[in-house]
Amino acid sequence: MMIKGLQKLSLIEYPGKLSAIVFVGKCDFRCHFCYNIDLVKNYKKLPDIPEKKILNFLKKRKGLLDAVSITGGEPTIHKGLPTLMKKIKDLGFLVMIETNGSNPKMIKELVDNKLVDYIAMDIKAPIKKYDKITGVKVDKNKIQESVDIIRNSGINYEFRITVVPKYFNKTDALAIGKWLKGSTLLYLQQFRPEKILDKDLEKIKPYPPEKLKEFTKILKPYFDSVKIRGI
Repeated sequence: MMIKGLQKLSLIEYPGKLSAIVFVGKCDFRCHFCYNIDLVKNYKKLPDIPEKKILNFLKKRKGLLDAVSITGGEPTIHKGLPTLMKKIKDLGFLVMIETNGSNPKMIKELVDNKLVDYIAMDIKAPIKKYDKITGVKVDKNKIQESVDIIRNSGINYEFRITVVPKYFNKTDALAIGKWLKGSTLLYLQQFRPEKILDKDLEKIKPYPPEKLKEFTKILKPYFDSVKIRGI
């Protein structure tokens, strides 16, 4: 699973729950505003954390933690993900994954086998602009398939957009709203120009809070709820 990190406590990662965060290495995207550079590009240089160590830690936190979030990198590209999630579920924890949506087959397997309780999918841009934002050639049919699986899964989910001034404007907000119309929850995440993949973006100032609130007004008609993180 290339487990590369463990955050022992988070009050905000899994909504309404006390959680631990497991970080895995490797990703199939190269998003310009990615802030997990080491997990995406330098994961081979990071020491592996044995799965047994993670599970032993969780056994000691039973009754203290509610949930475990698995993030990265991109968790769904790892074949061992279902096995790890089952072991965590068997310990009595809720399990959340964060994904870019590139592997709908894995997402469906997790949903069908009741291995996941919450899914957070990053929406990089309007679907037509994915290649530009991610830095790779994206199979957009797979992104759409993941969106459909998540929305029809019957489990709790959220979609997320990192709002980068260079790549996101009112037209993009409207396009995403029309694309994901009828979804339950969307988060707009404030861009942080620190230690990101594209160093040129570190020179860009994030949108002020008032601008994010403008985007929220554009998007609200299309979602049950639109919220802002990071301001």
